[in-house]
Parts: sequence; C-alpha cells; structure tokens
Amino acid sequence: MAAKQHSSDAAAGGPVKHRHRPEGPQRHIVVFIFSVVLTLIAFAAVAAGGVNAAFAVILLLVMAVLQVILQMGFWMHLKDKGHMMPIIFMLGGFFIAGTCIIMALYWVWWD
Repeated sequence: MAAKQHSSDAAAGGPVKHRHRPEGPQRHIVVFIFSVVLTLIAFAAVAAGGVNAAFAVILLLVMAVLQVILQMGFWMHLKDKGHMMPIIFMLGGFFIAGTCIIMALYWVWWD
C-alpha cells in the first residue's frame, strides 16, 4: 500500500525524493592520471634541451594552473555545492598575494 501511495504522489506531481549517490573513485582516478600526465609533459618540456625557454615557462605556467584547478576542484571538493565561501577566501588570498608580488617587483625594478 505504501508503494502505491508513493507512486501516486509522484504521478500527481508530489514531492519525489532523490537519493544522493556517493561519488566513486572513478573521477579521482581519472584526475590523478591527468595530473600525472600534466607533470610528465612539464618535465619533458624542461628535460628536452632544444625547447625555447620562453615557451617552456609559458607551458609550465599553463600546466601549473591546470593542476591547481584539478586539485582544488576534485581533491578539495570545491566543485561541490556549499563551498562558495572557501572559494571566495582563496580568490581573495590569490588577489592579495598577486598584488604583493607585483608591488615587490615594482619596488625592486623601479626604485
């Protein structure tokens, strides 16, 4: 009888409860493999002697940004709902750190 009541509620547009499926290790394994591949690409770019230095620096910075996004999104679970405040505080910290670095460089170069 309870099963019929639940199905009739769903058919009538009543509340339907969805189960929360826990995230399995599949995504974490894929992200880990992707991080290893990014690290190997960065290492190969530096280990190869014939790569232009400017290209290697740009490639390393791109790989680092991708790894930070992957690490924060999947390992620190910032992609999940309810994590907006840690994201805001981290962005604020990045802004302050970037400002300090730029001002320190300005102070050293043009003083």
